[in-house]
Amino acid sequence: MVQAPQRTAFSGPTLIRLLARLAEVEVTESRQPLSDRLSQWVHWTDAIALSTALNGNPPAVPSGARALSSAEENECARVRITLTNAIVGNQVFATRKRRGPAHAPASEAPMDTAIDYPAFRQTYLSIQQSMETGIGNLRGRLRAMLAARTPGMSRLAEVDAVMERALGVRERSLLASVPALLGGHFDRLRKAGQETPADDPASGDAPALTPGAWLDVFRKDMQSVLLAELDLRFQPVEGLLAALRTS
Repeated sequence: MVQAPQRTAFSGPTLIRLLARLAEVEVTESRQPLSDRLSQWVHWTDAIALSTALNGNPPAVPSGARALSSAEENECARVRITLTNAIVGNQVFATRKRRGPAHAPASEAPMDTAIDYPAFRQTYLSIQQSMETGIGNLRGRLRAMLAARTPGMSRLAEVDAVMERALGVRERSLLASVPALLGGHFDRLRKAGQETPADDPASGDAPALTPGAWLDVFRKDMQSVLLAELDLRFQPVEGLLAALRTS
């Protein structure tokens, strides 16, 4: 029977907790202060730029700053909905029930054997690229609006720009490793699914798994990871929006 690994007690972001569970690793809270961890990720040139943004004179604010309008709010919502739909509506993640009889193969067992991970990996990478592009454009647009407000907001925009440059490479590197982690989860699920026949008498009173059930489990897990990654990537945009609403 295909069973999900036990959840870790780690209370970090949803994406990290999901990956820890799917990779079957135990994650513990870091005892290192956040400032110390950030110092390991920020290059010294970025540290200087960050210090300048925090302690220097804020950039001059142009006159005629435009207030946050429903257009910007709607654009942020539109981008998020578009990216969400690209995840939840993607046919690669459609279960056999959603695909319907017309898409069901004549023999499920050969389908399980033939399906391999690269198609899922390519889909994940493609959606990641869409997230990076769409959210990056939003972040730059909102930051430009923030920089045109008050000196304090202009300083905040400059800090956000420095942090995006400083942590962007690290973020891309870490998120680029997610497909490999999911590849290991795919292999474990497939192996467990192929080793446990649907009519295995050892399963007792547990409901019998239909052939290919492990693949539906994987599709749902991969979809959940992508949605959690979208939430994580959208946090800077939500922070800039919150700042604009108060300025």
